[in-house]
Amino acid sequence: MVRSDTAKTTAPGAPRTREERTADSRALILDAAVDCLIEHGYAGASTLVIQAKAGVSRGRLLHHFPSRDGLLVAAAQHLANTRLAQTSVHAEQKLADEPDGPARVDRCIELLWETFQEPHFWAAMELWTAARTNPALGAALLPEERGLRAAIRTATDEIWGPAVRAHPRYELLRELLFTSMRGAAMPYAFEDRSPATDPHLALWKDLARRLLFDED
Repeated sequence: MVRSDTAKTTAPGAPRTREERTADSRALILDAAVDCLIEHGYAGASTLVIQAKAGVSRGRLLHHFPSRDGLLVAAAQHLANTRLAQTSVHAEQKLADEPDGPARVDRCIELLWETFQEPHFWAAMELWTAARTNPALGAALLPEERGLRAAIRTATDEIWGPAVRAHPRYELLRELLFTSMRGAAMPYAFEDRSPATDPHLALWKDLARRLLFDED
């Protein structure tokens, strides 16, 4: 079950403000929508199912999110942004003692690949697939995805660090890895195997070494 830190905390015994209650309610609905999207997919994540999961009234859900597609898009973005922040902290901890060089680049690739197995990726894939035949969903999804892509680039840049970012081929490598990892992750929707042993990992590491360090 995915939970966020969106809702504000209030001192014990202190009455909550209207803004805090609104934020709490919105976060509760978004968390429930995330869970439903991941558990049941786009088709099964109806507003009634989400409402029951969140334990809120129909009126309260519709007050925050008048449309189902708008709610599901907001939920996917909510999850992705939460996970991006957590990924940045996780990567910083894992790479703290790793000096610049090929070994650090290998570790960065492993950490990036892990993000394509997380709930936010599968939530996004549910929406992308549904958007192919749902123009309204596609229209709601497109601007949010553009914003999210910019956030992903920022988070990715932080993982690589300034030394790699300064390389003239860095942006080429970043985009190649992103698109390739996204495609390589798709079969894991139905294949039961360990991503840690995926043969693409060796290919990505070799590519990075060639582009960044001119290794043959």
